[in-house]
Amino acid sequence: MKKALIAYVATLLTFLLLDGIWLGLLMAPTYRELLGSLMLEKPLLLPAAVFYCLYVIGCVVFVVLPALSWQRAAKLGALLGLVAYGTYDLTNWATLRDWSVQVSLMDWAWGTVATAVACTVGYLMAKRFT
Repeated sequence: MKKALIAYVATLLTFLLLDGIWLGLLMAPTYRELLGSLMLEKPLLLPAAVFYCLYVIGCVVFVVLPALSWQRAAKLGALLGLVAYGTYDLTNWATLRDWSVQVSLMDWAWGTVATAVACTVGYLMAKRFT
């Protein structure tokens, strides 16, 4: 239980930090330019919080805890990010008018990398502190 809790907290904090930098600092102008009419002025915090909590549960259950090495955590994390973000981005691309293909490709790549990094950090912290 201690290992799972450490893995969860470390993965969550890492993912929040990375995504905060990505969404808040690096990509906000690009998203506003490419998706402006689709975006709210301010994001809704409750669904965002639920997403992060649930996504990190998936990261920990399917990647961090079963991984036997940090390399495996990174690879499985990348795969989970590829599948999860691909599902979101490809569905939006397929179903939404005025959805940006450029946003789909950037977001898909970002989700793959961010999930790999967060899962790796979660694995390393759980291993170190248990």
